[in-house]
Parts: sequence; structure tokens; C-alpha cells
Amino acid sequence: MQPNLSRPARRALLVVHVVVSVGWLGLTLCLLALGIAGAASGSADTAEAAYRAMKIFGDWLIAPISLASLLSGVALSLGTPWGLARYRWVYIKFWLTVPAVGASIVALRAEIASAAGDASAGRAVPSAVDLVIAPSVALGVYLFLTAISVLKPWGLTARGRRWQAARRSSAAGGGDKAGDKAGAGARSGRRVAARAQVRSRA
Repeated sequence: MQPNLSRPARRALLVVHVVVSVGWLGLTLCLLALGIAGAASGSADTAEAAYRAMKIFGDWLIAPISLASLLSGVALSLGTPWGLARYRWVYIKFWLTVPAVGASIVALRAEIASAAGDASAGRAVPSAVDLVIAPSVALGVYLFLTAISVLKPWGLTARGRRWQAARRSSAAGGGDKAGDKAGAGARSGRRVAARAQVRSRA
């Protein structure tokens, strides 16, 4: 299948995907810094401020940024020759991004909200370590996704090899048809020239 996005559309979508993906990475780094501040601080006021800030990020940014990164990546894959399952790096990136989005929206936001509620009520935050571990793991995943997006390793999948073979076969068939048409045109031209020569002799 040929890409169905025009060049300007592909470029615009690529810009959107890069911006929201980098934003997701930066957001995770901020959450990690705040989680460390909340867990390591000996001050209840500092911990409360850190967890309340995390809740603001979680409520307003995690869902739209993570979903925008996933959806723009899928649209970009389907609208270009990369495809969604033709290259191993795209395929792996997709299947790592889907659970990362789900975990961020469902589990991480719930833990942040619980920690912010406990801190605001003056209670100890039992999930303080979890709010350091979760962003750390997420940050590692996003750095890995960024790396394979740049390096594009591992080559084609089995489906990608079939797609490439079909493209080559189609291109070869098109070349053969063009050659047949050119040969037929040349033969027709020679016949016309021969008839013209016979008339001139007559």
C-alpha cells in the first residue's frame, strides 16, 4: 500500500508527534523530580507541595499528551511506507507505547491522587517510593523509544518482507508492461516505414 498522506501532511504530523512525545518525556522527568522531592523531603509542607504539583500535572497533562503521542504515531505509521507492522522498531515501539499510555492514565494518576490526598490530610504517604519507581521506569521506556525512533534498528518483520517483495514484483511487472508497449510501438513503426518505402518504389 502506498502512503496516503501528502508530503505537507506528513511533515505536519511528524512535527506534532515529535512535540508531544518530547513533552511526554519532559512531563515524566518532572514527575520523577517531584516524586523524589516528596519522598526525600523531611518537611511535610514540601511533600504536600510536591504531591499537589504532581496531581496538577496528572490531572491536566498525562492523558492528553500520552494519547496524542500514541495516536499521532499510529497515524504517521499508517500514512507512510513505515507502516505499523512492517519494521521491527515500529512494531516494538507501538506495543510498548500502548501499555505505557494505559499505565500512565489509569495507575499512575490514581497513585498521584492518593498521595496528594494523604499529604493534604497530614497523613503519611504509603506510595512515596512507588511515585519514584513508576516515573523512573517510564522514563527508561521513553528514552528507549526515543533511541529506536532515531536509530531505526532490526530491519523488516515477516509481514514487511512480504510487502517489500510485493512492491518489487509490482514494479517489475510495470517495467515489463512498459517494455512490451515500447516493443509493440517500435514494431508498428517499422511496419509503417516499410509500407511507405514500398509505396515510394511503386
